Amino acid sequence: MAAEFLLASQRIEGTELLDALVTGVFLLDEDLQVTYLNTAAQTLLGLSPNQALGQRITELTRGAETLMPLFDRARFGGEGVVQRELAWPAPGDVDRIFDCAVTQITIGQESRLLLEIEDITQHRRLTRENALLAQLGGSRLMVRQLAHEIKNPLGGLRGAAQLLERELLDPALREYTRVIISEADRLTNLLDSMLGPGRPPAKQLTNLHELLERVYHLLRSEAPEGVTVDRDYDPSLPPLTVDPNHIIQAMLNLGRNALQALSGADVHAPRLVLRTRSAGNVSVGTRRHRLVASIQFEDNGPGVPSDIRDTIFYPLVSGRADGTGLGLGIAQDLVSRHGGLIEFDSAPGRTIFVISLPMDSV
Repeated sequence: MAAEFLLASQRIEGTELLDALVTGVFLLDEDLQVTYLNTAAQTLLGLSPNQALGQRITELTRGAETLMPLFDRARFGGEGVVQRELAWPAPGDVDRIFDCAVTQITIGQESRLLLEIEDITQHRRLTRENALLAQLGGSRLMVRQLAHEIKNPLGGLRGAAQLLERELLDPALREYTRVIISEADRLTNLLDSMLGPGRPPAKQLTNLHELLERVYHLLRSEAPEGVTVDRDYDPSLPPLTVDPNHIIQAMLNLGRNALQALSGADVHAPRLVLRTRSAGNVSVGTRRHRLVASIQFEDNGPGVPSDIRDTIFYPLVSGRADGTGLGLGIAQDLVSRHGGLIEFDSAPGRTIFVISLPMDSV
């Protein structure tokens, strides 16, 4: 389609058609030098035509190096080739996700490569958010059913142990009934934790940084030896209407998860950073928000195991042998009660969990 527009534009004064496209369009010569790029392509590279024209596209952005196999296949195969969901560092080294297509075309007597790049980062983010929200709804239903099936027998077990304890005269035997009662209470508390708070959020106008400071001091006191906990706050964030206790609990769960990931890890200078930023025009589920507060927990640990990344917010899913798998699920539930969402990005050496809280009411 873009190729037809390109040929048509040769007969039209200017390049209005190609500049109206949201898809980035590049025209490359046999040496992969840029001979044309439309407005969307200029935005993608963060360069003006004067800076890009005549330059090899692989010299303009390191992300283009991953396209070399596509260029070779298009040139030697004579057919168009497509690469779906290609990771490409955009300006500012922010990873973007693109769909790319390369087509060999002829203009006059010269062979050219037509490169089309569509930014699908936002679409992929929305898809991931919807999956997280669906995951949250599914985990809530599962937990309610699980709690109902387990708590009733536990109550009967505890009651029977209490009655038995009254009939036993031997203190040694009564010790066994106390163990039964104690374990029944522990399991009941575990189920209550999985269910989360029973009351709706008690929201009030709150300074997020005051909450973060409490979390910061708690995490510093709990940090294993050698682990540094730092702060990087945006002082311009306005107060938000939230339940302080809920948000503190969610932040503590994320922070403690990060500390546990750093504990014993083979990492040089293990570090956890608590960061705040604001972001504009962010979608959470089906709602788009003008502004959101972004609360980030970034560590340089080994990262989230690949086999649990798609289910990490489900209850009882944990990357640690001694983990309960409740912390992240509870945190996601608490944040969702405020119209927000927790997302994460993880690779060895850099894992970041982000709480997004809408600021529309500010």
